[in-house]
Amino acid sequence: MAEVDIKFEREGLEGVVAEGSYLIDAMKRLGVRLDGVCEPQNEIHFCAVTVTQGAGLLSAETSAETEYFAKYGRGDNERLACQTKFERGGEVTIMTKEKKEEPAAAADREAEYRKEFTELPLEKKISSLLQLEAIALGETVSFVINSPFKVFEKAMDVMAEFGFKLEKEAKEATRPKEHTKTEGDETDGEGKPHKASHAKKPKA
Repeated sequence: MAEVDIKFEREGLEGVVAEGSYLIDAMKRLGVRLDGVCEPQNEIHFCAVTVTQGAGLLSAETSAETEYFAKYGRGDNERLACQTKFERGGEVTIMTKEKKEEPAAAADREAEYRKEFTELPLEKKISSLLQLEAIALGETVSFVINSPFKVFEKAMDVMAEFGFKLEKEAKEATRPKEHTKTEGDETDGEGKPHKASHAKKPKA
């Protein structure tokens, strides 16, 4: 299976992904952050990027992309990462959109808290820290005591399995209809090969 060398110019990140992977999955693996979660069914996307090199290695534009860009406008070589697959190996360079600045209110609250804590007398600083530790420790001890190990272990297994299932269903729901798996497909959308099952013919 061919490999794709991908580079994100704005973030200065680069890596290698398998042919058949989605662009949005490559972004997540390499640590490229998005401003939100895409909802293709509602025409909500946070994954618009510009392909500055290697556009010919990507899958054809989907109907969801056509509709989205017709409505909101489109730049040169702009694609939606959640709709785009790497179909051939080679080098691809991506320019992401400039991230929105975080609300100033959150930064102001943090700065105010730091200032208030700095101005506290040493005794009150120590007292505040000890109270926070006591609360955290108390919650942890209470949780462990009230949760038998076997039950806790089983619950974690169930939660993990349920989480994986939800993640898989959510991912499949965002995939473009043009990329729906058909009999004979060799990859699962992330570059992993499928093993086709063949029924054995009865002996004559």
